[in-house]
Amino acid sequence: MTADTSARYREFKMPDVGEGLTEAEILKWYVQPGDTVVDGQVVCEVETAKAAVELPIPYDGVVHALRFGEGTTVDVGASIITVDVAPGSGSPAPAAAEPVAEPVAQQVAPEAEAAEPKGRQPVLVGYGVSEASTKRRPRRGAAVPEQGAAAAAIQAEMNGVASAPPAGTPPAGTLSAGTLSRPLAKPPVRKLAKDLGVDLATITPTGPDGIITREDVHAATAPATAPAVAEAPISAVAAPTVTAPAGRETRIPVKGVRKATAAAMVGSAFTAPHVTEFVTVDVTRTMKLVDELKSDKDMAGVRVNPLLLIAKALLVAIKRNPEVNATWDEAAQEIVLKHYVNLGIAAATPRGLLVPNIKDAHDQTLPQLAQSLGELVATAREGKTTPAAMRGGTVTITNVGVFGVDTGTPILNPGESAILAVGAIKLQPWVHKGKVKPRQVTTLALSFDHRLVDGALGSMVLADVAAVLEQPKRLITWA
Repeated sequence: MTADTSARYREFKMPDVGEGLTEAEILKWYVQPGDTVVDGQVVCEVETAKAAVELPIPYDGVVHALRFGEGTTVDVGASIITVDVAPGSGSPAPAAAEPVAEPVAQQVAPEAEAAEPKGRQPVLVGYGVSEASTKRRPRRGAAVPEQGAAAAAIQAEMNGVASAPPAGTPPAGTLSAGTLSRPLAKPPVRKLAKDLGVDLATITPTGPDGIITREDVHAATAPATAPAVAEAPISAVAAPTVTAPAGRETRIPVKGVRKATAAAMVGSAFTAPHVTEFVTVDVTRTMKLVDELKSDKDMAGVRVNPLLLIAKALLVAIKRNPEVNATWDEAAQEIVLKHYVNLGIAAATPRGLLVPNIKDAHDQTLPQLAQSLGELVATAREGKTTPAAMRGGTVTITNVGVFGVDTGTPILNPGESAILAVGAIKLQPWVHKGKVKPRQVTTLALSFDHRLVDGALGSMVLADVAAVLEQPKRLITWA
């Protein structure tokens, strides 16, 4: 019986979803004990020191136990969920290890429980189910087969996900005796709404069967976020509505991305000797070029903004001064010159500062770079940036101007030798052709590692970026 039991119950362990990570926090369980799962189905979302990641289960079967509750930090290699891969075989269940934090079970009304039919129920809104446990789940976005209405509501509510309410029940967002009713939305959409501070109950759904879509959530925030998006593509995600706290202090645990960022910034600040230089530049011609490119047929379908040309200007400056694109190898006592540019773009998210990078940005045309920037920003705002997207950066841009800030002294991303801060672009009086005229002006700040970038090299890089933005035709003549 022991052999049968060990073969029947499989333990899914917390994987190392990054490189060398030691722990991860369980953000959300999408399943509960008794749910049927299939190979490849996402069962939970975890947050590492680098990003939030969805974990798919590698087995077909029935969930036997969740070993840890939401909000628990778990070591890599620890079992987080047990799956019965041979339900109904009659083998005794293994003794479940005491979980660190029991998952909170949802209370189900007795009359609703009695109405629950036998058989497998959908685990996620928008994911179909089948009677055979060997059939893989449909792709995301596939239609959901009809289920018993009360059972679907019970199952979805226990998973923290809404499902279609039975006929005759009140609209989404209301509760009555014996009725479980919530706005219908997939977990990623629900998380997006939470990040943007949107109450799902206030949204009119446009998806099939009354499901709220990503577009619905974004539409609900459009009036508040449109000005920031118009100015620049990188900005903090809209903050949730905050009510006055009850006490005099609020303590926030430092973990996940914020903990990793804090450690990295302290290490960078006290390891690399930082030098920051500044230049104020007239970018009027660059802003005119931005307007012209927006109507260019070769740029159709991509977002054109000042950051795109600033990124291109930095790439040109690096090409002219390749020694700045390097890193300091302390162990080997060597300077490592990089013959490629993985361009990092700092992005503020609800989980903290993320710096995904565009791989081999130096090889991309302007339309390609625009597309890469758009995809990078959209992914970061949705909280879907992967650890791989943040590895291997060589130089970074941080756009503090989107907050109305003129300039700053940015700290180097660990392993990089330079970071460019871009201030707000404002109409200011400027001497142009011997006369004082209103011109579009911004301030650039370049921080660099003084161990491998001396003052002359740092100054040349910053001066080249400024020169390109002042006369964007240099994108052609210098490239």
